[in-house]
Amino acid sequence: MKLLLVNCFMLIAVLTNAQQLKKANAEDIGLFPQRNNHRNTLDLSGIWKFKVDSLHVGEKESWFNGLSKAQSIAVPGSYNEQLNGIRDYLDLVWYETETYIPKEWKDQNIFIRVGSAVYHAKVWVNGKPVGYHEGGHLPFVFSVNDHVKWNEKNRITIQIENEMRVDRVPTGNSNGAFSSFPSANYDFFPYSGLNRPVWLYTTPKKAYIKDITVIPNYQGTTGSLDVKVEQVGNAKKGTVIVSGDGKEYTQEITFKDQLANAKISIPNVKLWDLENPFLYNVKVVLKDSDIIDSYELETGIRTVSVNNKSVLLNGKPVYLKGFGKHEDFPVIGRGQTNPVMIKDFELMKWTGANSVRTSHYPYDEEFYRTADKIGFLIIDEIPNVGMFFDDSDQNIETRQRISSNMLKEMYTRDKNHPSVISWSVANEPSPFAKFGAGKETDKPVVVGKQKLSELISIIKKLDSTRPALYVSVMGGPESWLGISDYIAMNRYYGWYTNVGNIKEGVRIMKEELEKTYAKYNKPIIITEFGADAQAGMHSDQPEMFTEEYQKEFIKQYLDLTDSKDYVTGMHVWNFADFKTGQGIIRFGGFNYKGVFTRDRRPKASAHFLRERWNDKTNKKNY
Repeated sequence: MKLLLVNCFMLIAVLTNAQQLKKANAEDIGLFPQRNNHRNTLDLSGIWKFKVDSLHVGEKESWFNGLSKAQSIAVPGSYNEQLNGIRDYLDLVWYETETYIPKEWKDQNIFIRVGSAVYHAKVWVNGKPVGYHEGGHLPFVFSVNDHVKWNEKNRITIQIENEMRVDRVPTGNSNGAFSSFPSANYDFFPYSGLNRPVWLYTTPKKAYIKDITVIPNYQGTTGSLDVKVEQVGNAKKGTVIVSGDGKEYTQEITFKDQLANAKISIPNVKLWDLENPFLYNVKVVLKDSDIIDSYELETGIRTVSVNNKSVLLNGKPVYLKGFGKHEDFPVIGRGQTNPVMIKDFELMKWTGANSVRTSHYPYDEEFYRTADKIGFLIIDEIPNVGMFFDDSDQNIETRQRISSNMLKEMYTRDKNHPSVISWSVANEPSPFAKFGAGKETDKPVVVGKQKLSELISIIKKLDSTRPALYVSVMGGPESWLGISDYIAMNRYYGWYTNVGNIKEGVRIMKEELEKTYAKYNKPIIITEFGADAQAGMHSDQPEMFTEEYQKEFIKQYLDLTDSKDYVTGMHVWNFADFKTGQGIIRFGGFNYKGVFTRDRRPKASAHFLRERWNDKTNKKNY
């Protein structure tokens, strides 16, 4: 009887603890932690404690009160390749670190921000439950004021699991098109862990700036920035200060229902574009009799639109030359690493590329800030990859809810970046788990079009200044294509079909392009095309898996689309070789479609693209 009572009390404690976990709110992630006279930050990157929980006993045994017999692990960084024996392990793991919180923070709001925890995360501070978040690759924030201790160490504990499930985004264990291990329904490795930094940061208690939304525009030589400021608290007024090119523009703002708006006009504006990515500094000050809070960000003034043949940057056609890529590197997996990120931009610019799609998830924030500075265009994509619509209504609705929230998170985080020119709501969705177009009247085809249209409507309601699209799979429903503002296609004729026959693949590609444009009268970007090539494998004639075949495949696709004035871009798949699950088409667990090796050595195709994309006589290189 006594043992029974003890077990009951333990169960009640666990359930109570679980019930107190707060769900993360997408609206809280708009502003990256910043240090100034009114705010403080503490980056918790370093060596954390780490422990596997394969028996799911951690919560019952209160591991949030301290990890025993733990290993050491680096944060940020995926755990899969750091430690022996857990590469393919995707179940529960626990992270822990300790830190003092400066006494100067006592009179401030204190928050924790987790940059990326894949896939489901729970957070405790000093053994007290804080909150949970679902979905990787995007940050989440919680207040921890009620949990911190002063004059002693604070213990931060994060539980993560990345189980492959059909009711998640992206999906796993779906018996779908990809027969690989681990069983993900997508063709890249399901790295897990704390892939980006964890921050503690503060804001003033009296009132603070919660979010800033900046909408750029221009007419003639006069630019404008519509600035929306949201506060928490009851500050009555503030100031918006825009500076750049040695000039400063100021407007006072007054808050109503915690919101204020300003419209700043900028004569003789310097537009943000590929050749001159000029950035203006936007500073928002919150005040009553004295300054309460301030926040600064950089943004560019530019417009993005679409006509029937091109994506337009500042009203002029821009041809999107570039890549799909992955956050992927040996040992660190999908972990943030600024040297690799800088090197990738250098290599992409070296080839003559001007754009990239964040396939298949939003990248680290520093990636976007760098793109803003160097003038590089981004199609920003949520992790909605490999979606399908032929299973239960409950699973479909669950995935739709998750995807909708991911869109809100991505928009909230990335909305002020001039480099972001389009939103992508999905990559290669299909009516059926095993791909296939089906008939127009098939329920999965009808439901899929409805759900994708709904996602595009969600992001367009949030942001009417950028085009929105989904990326279509080869052999998918033709009727879905028209829901995008411009049409994005992944096509591999001559590789996955018509194997070894590039000429026939290009003929089929030509027919589809012409048919699609005739029907929809919208510009088209080929968001993926390419062929695997083993570095150093050669043949006197192009043969599959040789560098010569990859180069010829890319060349013939580019030759074809150069003759089509409605093709607005070509993104080679992939920038660099990357890790995948194990499967019979993925030798060694890698996709070798990169024009660079995984350690960033150029293959023949990279040299070819450099020559091609830097040729100023080619009309597509405007």
